[in-house]
Amino acid sequence: SQHNKWGFKSFHVGPIQRIGSYHQCLLPSLCSKTPSYSYIIVGAGSAGCVLANRLSEDTHESVLLLEAGPKDMFLGSLRLSWKIHMPAALTYNLCDDKYRGGDGPLYVSRGKTNHPLHKAFIEAGQQAGYPFTDDMNGHQQEGLGWMDMTIYKGKRWSTASAYLRPTLGRPNLKTEVGCLTTKILFEGNVAVGVEYTQNGQTKKVYADKEVILSGGAINSPQLLMLSGVGNADDLKRLDIPVVQHLPGVGSNLQDHLELYIQQQCTQPITLYKAQKLFHMVKIGLEWLSLFTGYGATAHLESGGFIRSRPHVTHPDIQFHFLPSQVIDHGRVASKIEAYQVHVGPMRSTSIGWMKLKSPNPLDHPILQPNYLSTDIDVWEFRESVKLSREIFAQKAFDKFRGPEVQPGPHVQSDADIDAFVRQKADSAYHPSCTCKMGSPSDPMAVVDPSTRVLGLERLRVVDASIMPSVVSGNLNAPTIMIAEKAADIIRGHPPLVDPGVPVYQPPTLDKQR
Repeated sequence: SQHNKWGFKSFHVGPIQRIGSYHQCLLPSLCSKTPSYSYIIVGAGSAGCVLANRLSEDTHESVLLLEAGPKDMFLGSLRLSWKIHMPAALTYNLCDDKYRGGDGPLYVSRGKTNHPLHKAFIEAGQQAGYPFTDDMNGHQQEGLGWMDMTIYKGKRWSTASAYLRPTLGRPNLKTEVGCLTTKILFEGNVAVGVEYTQNGQTKKVYADKEVILSGGAINSPQLLMLSGVGNADDLKRLDIPVVQHLPGVGSNLQDHLELYIQQQCTQPITLYKAQKLFHMVKIGLEWLSLFTGYGATAHLESGGFIRSRPHVTHPDIQFHFLPSQVIDHGRVASKIEAYQVHVGPMRSTSIGWMKLKSPNPLDHPILQPNYLSTDIDVWEFRESVKLSREIFAQKAFDKFRGPEVQPGPHVQSDADIDAFVRQKADSAYHPSCTCKMGSPSDPMAVVDPSTRVLGLERLRVVDASIMPSVVSGNLNAPTIMIAEKAADIIRGHPPLVDPGVPVYQPPTLDKQR
């Protein structure tokens, strides 16, 4: 053996030498250069960055992370990527107790604006009969209180910041951006690598151990279907050779819907002025220079979780309060001084699906979420509107409350509320469950409890798509947890179990609050 110019040790075996994580052919007439790694991870999102970090902790393994999107901040300036990293364009680690870690890489913080409207929302919730919860991500989710945000020192703290960026110097981790993975490569029922396009070139790369899909609840099932894994009848119609018949791929699509209840504010204390050009420049300059001020928070600093009706065992409605009016996801400027609460059910029973439009990886798949397709979902949304209005009507808001902006005072009957919901409800961007985890006896399961794709070898899915049902809250933290758990399973680490952690139960199920 000898060291080559990169410092890797090379081993000569006939016409092929092994260089780091590459198979390099010494006789080009016999074979071509074929890169290979222990693990290939497709997607550098919430799950993929965690997996890249944890799997590359084993120095004897090599990891390739493929990301279709552009470079985040791997080599660039954080300030130049302000749209990604400024929380407003979208701090402390909380206590180390039975429900939280205290020394992990993902920093969690709470807002520092101390805004009077946030205080009014939490107080109004208590006046309406709901408890205050000092940690909705701890023992007691039920109630209203201060929200946790993945913000650290005034910057958005994504898994790219928390998990990936600190590991980019590891010699056994390679990250490629601008790579659209188009196909999983199989030999029989064994996943051996992937094909991807980058800068107009088609490339292949091979995995010595496993291929792991972490593209999310839309991309992971799309890639499986493009590779011949899915409903056999659908694949045959598109002339895609069937590798494994798994009808659950792309089925069971679940998401959270939400809408805004808006109230005009009688005092000039909302974020209305902050959205004027002069103030936006001022806020932006403070954030760019100091990472402080109104640009250093997402402003959704208070919120809560409540139950929609008696005999519901855990919260099924979520609130996010914002001291501002938002129109069309912020694409339209705020018109007035107003505040709003984002509200929606968390356990909707409407189930959708996604299918390929064509065998072309560049074609977006067909999505049919089937929102509001069950009577109970319609009722829960109607109740969400009524319960939000009840909170806004409490004494804590008396000195701030102007006329209702949305739905508006003319919307009172159940039929009118239902029509408003159908017009204004929008995705909270929580698609999930399209490659659901289950037992091999479940005909709609896609992965087993160890995240392995059923019927295939050396292929896993690790992202929000493997949830059997959507979680009662936002998806980012649970997806990070899934990736941490999967990394432990892949590496053969024992499970982290604490059987002594109590689970919250409402004081009574006979009442809604």
